[in-house]
Amino acid sequence: MHVTNQAAATSPQKYARIAGLLYVVVIVTGAFAHFSVRSKLIMPGDSASTAANIMTSEWLFRLSIASDLIATLCYFLLAFVLYSLLKPVGKNIALLFLLVVTISSAIFCLNFLNQFAPLLLLGDAGYLSALDQTERQALALFFLDMHGYGYVIANVFFGGWLFPMGYLVFKSGFFPKSLGVLLMLAAFGYLIPFFTAFLFPNYEVVAYPGLVVAVIAEVSFCLWLLIKGVKVQVGPVGV
Repeated sequence: MHVTNQAAATSPQKYARIAGLLYVVVIVTGAFAHFSVRSKLIMPGDSASTAANIMTSEWLFRLSIASDLIATLCYFLLAFVLYSLLKPVGKNIALLFLLVVTISSAIFCLNFLNQFAPLLLLGDAGYLSALDQTERQALALFFLDMHGYGYVIANVFFGGWLFPMGYLVFKSGFFPKSLGVLLMLAAFGYLIPFFTAFLFPNYEVVAYPGLVVAVIAEVSFCLWLLIKGVKVQVGPVGV
């Protein structure tokens, strides 16, 4: 009986550590692709400079796509591990956030086509001779703009999963309730950029405070999973 209880007690802790490691990979690879590569190579409104930057740093641009792909894969695995951890708290709600993550991951993967298109357009394939250099550069920036909007759409679901997960974190007793509240607030932090980008494009700066809250919430949860793990409880946990 003692061995069985010990195994049951260590299982949530193991899930927490794995989730923490996956969260680190998601944050690091995603931040690298967005802040260290795309934000430096893509010049809004300047197709010629953007094309020159991409071709000069082609390998780095390709690496950013690979990093995004790794982030998306680990994001899906993270959701599955957290589903396994939080399922005893509320199976249907845990299943909901897993479904939302599946949708988000699918959008991210499809959106990689927009990210890869500039490499094809700026390449040396024979069929591209039908377009002059200026047209190819303009189309390359167009697809990168499409990628940006696709990213915003995916973030609706990327943020959407945080609310049901945050609720389960709040109810579970595994974590401080403040973490659950932060995660639920973070969900709205990701929703605000969607509405500003599509409805109020001249007021995108309004979204920044919400994104700051989202970053604080996710980094805090990641570190808690990695360092503290979970508070192991005796007996089943329910809503």
